[in-house]
Amino acid sequence: MAKDIQLRPKVNVSSYIHFLLNYRNKFKEQQPHTFFGFKEFSRKCSEKWRSISKHEKSKYEALAKLDKARYQEEMLHYVGSKRRRRKRDPHAPRRPPSSFLLFCQDHYAELKRENPAWSVVQVAKASGKMWSAKPDAEKQLYEQRAALLRAKYHEELQVYRAQRRAGKKGVQESAKNPCRGQQVQRS
Repeated sequence: MAKDIQLRPKVNVSSYIHFLLNYRNKFKEQQPHTFFGFKEFSRKCSEKWRSISKHEKSKYEALAKLDKARYQEEMLHYVGSKRRRRKRDPHAPRRPPSSFLLFCQDHYAELKRENPAWSVVQVAKASGKMWSAKPDAEKQLYEQRAALLRAKYHEELQVYRAQRRAGKKGVQESAKNPCRGQQVQRS
């Protein structure tokens, strides 16, 4: 009567990992009593990988492609449970932005107006460069705003947690005493 547990398919590996496994097996056959630490062996493998020809690498790349196709095929038929993220409580207070994010909010529109073809990533990189070029005195304004928002967040979080605790206690009380709130009939 036990359910058959379907194991998640083994993830595909890269061409380098195929090479690494093959090289390790050959190395063990040739020198069975020699032991290398992980760091030393990894260094030897990476040197060997860089030195092999493209023709040899293509063999491992073909193995990687086959492995990727196998993995994708198995995942199509896999019906196991997928990891679900815990849902965020919509009533919980949101975390405040950092000083850098406040700076980005202030300068995003300006950068986008100056460079309309830029993607969000490019604007973010430019904002990061601008932020690192700012002197500490100018950053201080954003850090003060972030500190105020952080303090406000912690206050809201304490209130939220207190309300949740009070709500849980009320639910536990009513579960313990199902007659609570009802009038007792006496005959």
